[in-house]
Amino acid sequence: MKNKVVAIVGPTAVGKTKLSLEVAKQFDGEIISGDSMQVYKGMDIGTAKIKKQEMQGIPHHLIDIRNPDESFSVADFKECVQTYIDEISNNNKLPIIVGGSGLYIQATLFDYNFATKKRDETITKRLEEELKRNGNEALYHRLKKIDPIQAEKIHPNNYRRVIRALEIVETTGLTMSEYHANQSNESPYDVQLIGLEMDRKTLYDRINKRVDQMVEEGIVEEVRHLYEQGYENCQSMKAIGYKEFLPYFKGEINLDQAIQILKQNSRRYAKRQYTWFKNKMDVHWYTITPETIDDKIQIISQDLAGFLKER
Repeated sequence: MKNKVVAIVGPTAVGKTKLSLEVAKQFDGEIISGDSMQVYKGMDIGTAKIKKQEMQGIPHHLIDIRNPDESFSVADFKECVQTYIDEISNNNKLPIIVGGSGLYIQATLFDYNFATKKRDETITKRLEEELKRNGNEALYHRLKKIDPIQAEKIHPNNYRRVIRALEIVETTGLTMSEYHANQSNESPYDVQLIGLEMDRKTLYDRINKRVDQMVEEGIVEEVRHLYEQGYENCQSMKAIGYKEFLPYFKGEINLDQAIQILKQNSRRYAKRQYTWFKNKMDVHWYTITPETIDDKIQIISQDLAGFLKER
């Protein structure tokens, strides 16, 4: 019998944390962060990481397990989360994945296979030299010719992903698109996907207020500390909530401009999250408002009780 897993998804600031705590309390669950950035130590405010006093004694996993200069891939996430699912299930608890990192959650729940061949440093170095010599566009143009489907998913300036996609072709003979096409549509788990959605104007207002709250809580100081420690060029600092303040520290924009850019990027990210979950996964959606969230939590709990009765 497959292990039962509940996943709570949706855009940033919609209310996933509140729902997850109620579900965990009612169904004896443990929470696994489904946010690819909450793994980093010292990146608390910008990732809206739950505080210890807010956890209500419920175990939370996949938080603060990496330093900001360490990489954390989709494959790393999948391996960690699947281990937690097994451990939590074996203890007769309910695994609850909560977050908005769509690809990461999908890859985990549907057991995606990733290219496991180790990186060939010779190829990496050669591609990096080509990047320095010819620029991003030349490498990106080559990827478009070899694997146009994957190229559509990568921004030309994201040279790390461009290089990785080209590496996979050279080392395995398969494109990333061919890997993705071979992925299973069946999950090794019995999954209930709960999605929260909200009127866009209300959600965007909540996002703007959340950013203002982050500023009050000290996000500028948090990012400045990471910047002064030399993490500027790390993968972790490319995240929304961190990259927006780097031009401010360099004197290129003022603080108010940085905050407005963060609000704009956060709203755009919420829109992309909606699109991903609606197009890629079979989610049970619940429309909520700040006034009705408590009532909706009761309805969701009743629906989950049916799903979990044979657990």
